Amino acid sequence: MIKITFPDQSVREYEAGVTGLDIAQSISPRLAKEVLSITVNDTLMDLTRPITTDATVKLHKWEDEEGKHAFWHSSAHLMAEAIEALYPGTKFGIGPTIENGFYYDIDTGDDVVIKDADLPKIEKKFKELASQKLDYVRSEVSKADALDYFTQKDDKYKLELISELEDGTISFYKQGNFTDLCRGPHLPSTAPIKAVKLLNVAGAYWRGDEKRKQLTRIYGITFPKAKMLEDYLVLLEEAQKRDHRKIGKELELFAFSAKVGQGLPLWLPKGARLRERLENFLKKVQVQYGYEPVITPHIGNKELYVTSGHYAKYGKDSFQPISTPAEGEEFLLKPMNCPHHCEIYKTKPRSYKDLPIRFAEFGTVYRYEQSGELHGLTRVRGFTQDDAHLFCRPDQIKDEFKKVIDIILYIFKALDFKEYITQVSLRDPEDHSKYIGSEDNWNKAEQAIIEACEERGMQTIVEYGEAAFYGPKLDFMVKDALGRKWQLGTIQVDYNLPERFELEYIGSDNQKHRPVMIHRAPFGSMERFVAVLIEHTAGKFPLWLTPEQVVICPISEKHNEYAKKVFNFLNNSDIRAVLDDRNEKIGKKIRDNELKRIPYLLIVGEKEAEEQKVAVRKQGEGDKGVMKLDEFVSFINQEVQDMLSAIDNNIN
Repeated sequence: MIKITFPDQSVREYEAGVTGLDIAQSISPRLAKEVLSITVNDTLMDLTRPITTDATVKLHKWEDEEGKHAFWHSSAHLMAEAIEALYPGTKFGIGPTIENGFYYDIDTGDDVVIKDADLPKIEKKFKELASQKLDYVRSEVSKADALDYFTQKDDKYKLELISELEDGTISFYKQGNFTDLCRGPHLPSTAPIKAVKLLNVAGAYWRGDEKRKQLTRIYGITFPKAKMLEDYLVLLEEAQKRDHRKIGKELELFAFSAKVGQGLPLWLPKGARLRERLENFLKKVQVQYGYEPVITPHIGNKELYVTSGHYAKYGKDSFQPISTPAEGEEFLLKPMNCPHHCEIYKTKPRSYKDLPIRFAEFGTVYRYEQSGELHGLTRVRGFTQDDAHLFCRPDQIKDEFKKVIDIILYIFKALDFKEYITQVSLRDPEDHSKYIGSEDNWNKAEQAIIEACEERGMQTIVEYGEAAFYGPKLDFMVKDALGRKWQLGTIQVDYNLPERFELEYIGSDNQKHRPVMIHRAPFGSMERFVAVLIEHTAGKFPLWLTPEQVVICPISEKHNEYAKKVFNFLNNSDIRAVLDDRNEKIGKKIRDNELKRIPYLLIVGEKEAEEQKVAVRKQGEGDKGVMKLDEFVSFINQEVQDMLSAIDNNIN
């Protein structure tokens, strides 16, 4: 007999060889129908694998991420079987789960091209196979046998993957007529898969290398109930309506140009005003917290990034060095702001009394993202970070860290991000080779973050292996209006760059000491933050932030003169107004401007001109009555003031 310990610390005894499915059945038949996977001693496993020793277990249902993982991983294999049945000879790359669903990268050869129009056919075959309730069967295979199987199948992608695996660690999964190289876990059978939607076809370079063949990537999602799929498709439709690329074009916020280059956004006047207001908002907060502004160049000598370690880590994935007429002199487009800020710190001697020093910069950096990974403003090659670097004594770390947390929460409150998860990202406990710095410094940095979060009363999740190469960090994962998670703000403790740049301060003992560095970016990057904000608000920005607060619509051309007077009065009163004096009917003007998501629409006609008033309409609420001009200015200013006061009063 073996002892099985459950999450509530209760213990039951079972015969050795018991499976997760057996355990679920022993608790209740209903649970056995709902459970999808099991964690055994921190290892996620199939429900059908035997447990032979005492173990701590947790059963996972659809509501758990681990349950969805097994469900969607199994669905990826089933989609592959459907594809192989319809397109014999297809070669398969990888088929992982993603946040919502799964994909598989495939190579159907040069003569066959799968398009979106082909997805219904694959979907139909998928449903047919799922209804057969095929078992997922795991088998351990030797490396020689694995190579032999895929050599006979002539699948070069699987052969490449197998060549990198150690003998004794390789497993296959088979369902129906399809066998795949896979660690698992999977469902016991295809029976729970009741609803499927294959979403789209895209291109993806094999192993992310644009010098290698571009494969066909097919995305899909499945659910245990048809109603779940229906609800998801409604949500997906809403997400498409909120797509920041679509709204950004409609509102004339930003654009891209092939001549300028992929992944290099052009901020149009309205977008620049939106971005400027966001920057000014943060700058005002930073002044209150003692930050000092700095400005650094867009390029730096290659040796700067060799010293910082960024060249070794990012050199192959960045824009290549720029050679000057001077022999051997090379510069790089700036991939990070932090090395420059270290050099600013070194411009003069520092005392312990000077610390903390807080340098802040909206600095534009450049990273060479592959073309297939570029996506609107969320994945670009040139972006501006709301970067700041704090140089402090070890005894100041926690207080500084907590102040940065306060700034980030203030921003989330201001922009109505109500749901967020804080993730403490630590080293991979099994592999320290990819991190820079001493064991002692890493331990200090990780402990400082954990204690700061505890003292702020924050609920955090810990993710091992997600730390930056130079230090642990705290990431803020925000949920938008559609429930999607985005990584925005980040705070990182760094003992390593001060070592690399030999930063010093004179302590109270009159000896030289090394400062600790904190990296922080509440927005993350202006581009990504604006993209998330657009989709979160559907382009209906808060009144204090929106580029255009008011549009003035004269009823006819004879009222244009008064409309211009209103326009000038509002702009002189610091109200951001625009004038729509097109020769169009007032109904069309109203409809067109509501689509532009401008909060207030002012209609002026004969009566308004005579009385020096405006008829006020509010986006989404309709008629708000007739007001005098100075009355409307007070009305708008009060609404903005109320918004900002509520943020200040309720931040904690």
